[in-house]
Amino acid sequence: MHIRLINPNTTASMTAKIGEAALRVAAAGTRTSACNPLAGPVSIESHFDEAISAVGVLEEIRRGEKENIDAYIIACFGDPGLLAARELTRAPVIGIAEAAFHLATLISTRFSIVTTLGRTCIIAEHLLQSYGFAHHCRRVRAAEVPVLDLEDDGACALERIIEECRRARDEDGVGAIVLGCGGMADLTEQIRDAVGLPIVEGVTAAVKLAESLVGLGLRTSKHGDLAFPRPKQFTGRFDYLSA
Repeated sequence: MHIRLINPNTTASMTAKIGEAALRVAAAGTRTSACNPLAGPVSIESHFDEAISAVGVLEEIRRGEKENIDAYIIACFGDPGLLAARELTRAPVIGIAEAAFHLATLISTRFSIVTTLGRTCIIAEHLLQSYGFAHHCRRVRAAEVPVLDLEDDGACALERIIEECRRARDEDGVGAIVLGCGGMADLTEQIRDAVGLPIVEGVTAAVKLAESLVGLGLRTSKHGDLAFPRPKQFTGRFDYLSA
């Protein structure tokens, strides 16, 4: 099977990191590849960033369909464009926040999320409500680390994340911690060793879920709201999407 990981931002170093994390956990015989849109935000830290990046995600899905990709992973913790992406393909499409929440509940009755900036905590809370996991999450915490600091100042960013994870362990009464950014995909083992709790990271969680869905022959349903979009005319710079 071939799993395509889509980094919705345009930072190539983060895309490479995501691809390496997927490769480490993929089963023998699973091919993984990582890509990012050619245009869009260099990092995703707001609703606005997510809205702009979603167009790039959908364009990557369209490209992937020409390559017969077996499953897609949206490798940003906001899961931008997730439902729209599912409309475009029969292949499974998994968001890394969605994947991490599912796996965290299988190993612990309560978890906390440690993410980057405080403003993105609210976005994570919205996802918890939407996906039905709000009652499993004790707290969404921010290490106050801008996303690109994970690329430019990794050691300092790592220490701040570890400090916040320790606070979650000591104050929240949780059994596991979910990392709230795709840019943390290479930090799992270091954080786990420093904190002593199970650390659930969304990129790797999504890879294993994608393998399971493809292996079981489960594809995105085309009955109901995830049916292919109705053909119609688009105008202006979106004319290329016209039927």
